[in-house]
Amino acid sequence: MQIKRYESGKRMSQAVVYGGLGYTAGQVADDPNQDVKGQTTQILAKIDRLLEQMGSDKTKILSVSIWLADYQSFAEMNEVWDAWVPEGQAPARACVESKLAFRQYTVEIAVIAAV
Repeated sequence: MQIKRYESGKRMSQAVVYGGLGYTAGQVADDPNQDVKGQTTQILAKIDRLLEQMGSDKTKILSVSIWLADYQSFAEMNEVWDAWVPEGQAPARACVESKLAFRQYTVEIAVIAAV
């Protein structure tokens, strides 16, 4: 089986496909000056784009990991998330509070999807 890498850099690839599965790196907002809702919206758009590059879409997401810098923002993040996930297509999901790599980020999301 062939491994396909997307948007590869020295340190990491933004997405990798192998064996019928696509994996994204943890995605953060391009504009970290936004609030949690704004950052989540940006991240989900990036995930949509990566899924498309891999030949998948959000209806094929199997598992999601979400990291929040402050769990107090859980409801705000979920407001955007719930509007994005297609009805009846919710993946398995984990969400934890964690220090992120840089202070300005409030949320980070990574997905595994069928391709």
